[in-house]
Amino acid sequence: MTTKLKQNLGKREIITRLTSAIGFSSKNVQKITEDIIEIIISNLVYNKKINLKNLGTFNVVFKNKREGRNPKTKEKFIITSRNTIKFKVSDTLKKKIN
Repeated sequence: MTTKLKQNLGKREIITRLTSAIGFSSKNVQKITEDIIEIIISNLVYNKKINLKNLGTFNVVFKNKREGRNPKTKEKFIITSRNTIKFKVSDTLKKKIN
């Protein structure tokens, strides 16, 4: 019987790996991880750019209202204007995965 490898890396898995790598308690690592995520979210809420060296850049982009279409029914509808998050991968990461 073979075990299937998990495809996605979730917050729980990150916490587990950090706990074993640095030796802090799981509770401390969980608090640190949640604080980092909260800092990223709060900065994006205020439209600030976040640059993480060797990973990439997050920034908020405004998208205008536009017309969309359901591909199955061909029914047209309006996609409202909104803010969305854009992530640009760093060149270092691109080189590592290729």
